[in-house]
Amino acid sequence: MKPIKAILLLALMFNVLFANAQNSLDSVMPVRGFCIAAPTPKGVDDFVKFINEELGPRKVNVLILRVDYNYQFESHPELRDTAGLSKADIKKLVAAAKKNNIQIIPQVNLLGHQSWANHTGKLLAVYPQYDETPLVKMPEKYEWPNADGLYCKSYCPLHPEVHKVVFDVVDEMCDAFETNAFHAGMDEVFYIGDDKCPRCQGRDKAELFAGEVRKIRDHLAQKNRQLWIWGDRLLDGKTTGMGMWEASYNNTHRAVDMIPKDVMICDWHYERVDKTPVYFAMKGLNVVTCPWRKPELAVLQTEDMANFRKQATREMKDRYKGMMQTVWSGAESFLDGFYGRNKNQQSANAGTNTPWDCFREMYKKIGEL
Repeated sequence: MKPIKAILLLALMFNVLFANAQNSLDSVMPVRGFCIAAPTPKGVDDFVKFINEELGPRKVNVLILRVDYNYQFESHPELRDTAGLSKADIKKLVAAAKKNNIQIIPQVNLLGHQSWANHTGKLLAVYPQYDETPLVKMPEKYEWPNADGLYCKSYCPLHPEVHKVVFDVVDEMCDAFETNAFHAGMDEVFYIGDDKCPRCQGRDKAELFAGEVRKIRDHLAQKNRQLWIWGDRLLDGKTTGMGMWEASYNNTHRAVDMIPKDVMICDWHYERVDKTPVYFAMKGLNVVTCPWRKPELAVLQTEDMANFRKQATREMKDRYKGMMQTVWSGAESFLDGFYGRNKNQQSANAGTNTPWDCFREMYKKIGEL
């Protein structure tokens, strides 16, 4: 055989083997995700390097970037945060993701998480009339618990003007990232159906939550885009004992039977290996399990997800979509830890219970599957 033909044959064989391996991985774990805050403009190049050198080789195929208002919006420039990403910054991220066969899904928190600690988020700072609880004032110094039950502010889902603004933001974000999916957050919604809200008072909180999910989902569907949300508000915190953070104490959990079945549920549990993916799958919903900073739990959750897919009925099997590492710090802070550049005492005290160790161990386990 001539050398050129031999080389071509070897290349063909390699491509076939690679394709078979990829198909096998997709069948075992269709969604292999990573969720983190979008980098700041000065951190974009470092994050592109991370995509190319760490996410791509690990076969990550979904990257959720929590952007919120850290973008130079053209539709609503009044909502831009000070150090917002430019369109050129986003195109760098998009190019790196495409090169590595990664789908980018931007996140802007809708409904809840419109404030943090004693800081009002951009939407309610600019449009205070959208506030579900305007009588609750932001404290100078935030403490939990507090008399107002303030964790994070929410916008009123029944305000007649709020969706025009947020949907402009959603559409512009999806267009910039060239994506067919959007993550709306919607976790830890404590303020909903407030008794003093002139529009929401007396209404069923589950119906209010489900109505907002449907409204966002239907808007995205007009352009063939899929809605992703966190799953905690769809779980009963009292019956399960999961509490008010990982699940609902204000009766929104009944919304699980009221939302469209094509919404992707991101099911997060950071202290236990709860079997809630089975619950969501039995409700007809697609589900992704999301660990954070405990590697041993992430490994068990990964094994569970693989076993659910193996052992489930034909009807339920494909609803178990996969795993997604979550990071709840800035991208720069995570990369400092990941690359060993972070030598502070807090990091040292964490030992191996860090999001970067969790990420490594989870993807090691996925590779072994």
